[in-house]
Amino acid sequence: MQTRTLGKSEGRSGLEVSAIGFGCMGLDHGYAGTSTVSRQDGIALIRAAVERGVTLFDTAEVYGPFTNEEIVGEALRPVRERVVIATKFGFGFVDGKQAGLNSRPEHIRQVADASLKRLGIEVIDLYYQHRVDPEVPIEEVAGAVKDLIAAGKVRHFGMSEPGLQTLRRAHAVQPVTTLQNEYSLWTRGPETSGLLDTCAELGIGLVCYSPLGRGFLTGAMNRDTAFADGDFRKGLPRFTPEAMEKNQALVDLLRRIADAKGATPAQIALAWLLAQKPWIVPIPGTTKLHRLEENLGAADIVLDENDLAEIRQALAAIDIEGERYPAELMASTGR
Repeated sequence: MQTRTLGKSEGRSGLEVSAIGFGCMGLDHGYAGTSTVSRQDGIALIRAAVERGVTLFDTAEVYGPFTNEEIVGEALRPVRERVVIATKFGFGFVDGKQAGLNSRPEHIRQVADASLKRLGIEVIDLYYQHRVDPEVPIEEVAGAVKDLIAAGKVRHFGMSEPGLQTLRRAHAVQPVTTLQNEYSLWTRGPETSGLLDTCAELGIGLVCYSPLGRGFLTGAMNRDTAFADGDFRKGLPRFTPEAMEKNQALVDLLRRIADAKGATPAQIALAWLLAQKPWIVPIPGTTKLHRLEENLGAADIVLDENDLAEIRQALAAIDIEGERYPAELMASTGR
């Protein structure tokens, strides 16, 4: 597995990780029914990823909540020195259920200790603010993480879906190693929002969640696909039957290029992301070993300038139908 360095800039050595990471959320959170797996099968899949060269594993306290960190910790403790573990803070909980945002410094410290205990490790390699809390000045958030770094409980600071000015203010207090934002062939906002330019300017890496469009870009679903109760895609605008039918044009494009390359649509989607910047790392998730191996095969696919130009030209003629989140969730991004 090739490696990439996140957050490398003058005076900072950055964080070296595998070119493709593993998003662990879907092992027990977000996707209901047959797409989740038993705890032991999840642990086995994470260890299979390690054996195949994956070193970046992403979780969060809110996944489960709490149980996903326990699975990741049990899976990775035997190989702790070989991997980078990322987790996140930023939500409040009442009686074990998510209840709004909470990035108050004292809460961040409590959550870090709780995450370390669930993971069963001594230091969190990469600690993200999951969403910006408008009630807490970002300087206080960055300062709290800076204190955790000084205490040896955290190694690197990350943010997810912040506004660019908020990012700059945080970075001035504690350098941000990486952002975790949604970026894929059907979510290309980072290209037009200034996010990619800002990351390049500040020396910040970009970890891409949902790089396969929550499964849509694999070509495995269509307008007749039915989502189980509890599958969060059921409430997303892009997963209505009408939107999936219109967005099929993007899958058709991926299939055409994949056939020419002897690859799969998922592999082309991931290879496209890898070709954008050397400091971009996608973190696809899966519950199946053959899908894991398929995803990791994307690192060996080279898209040359002609390939990228063809994709760029084709994308210009495709209008993506539907927002990536409902309005209330979109409101929590870009703050």
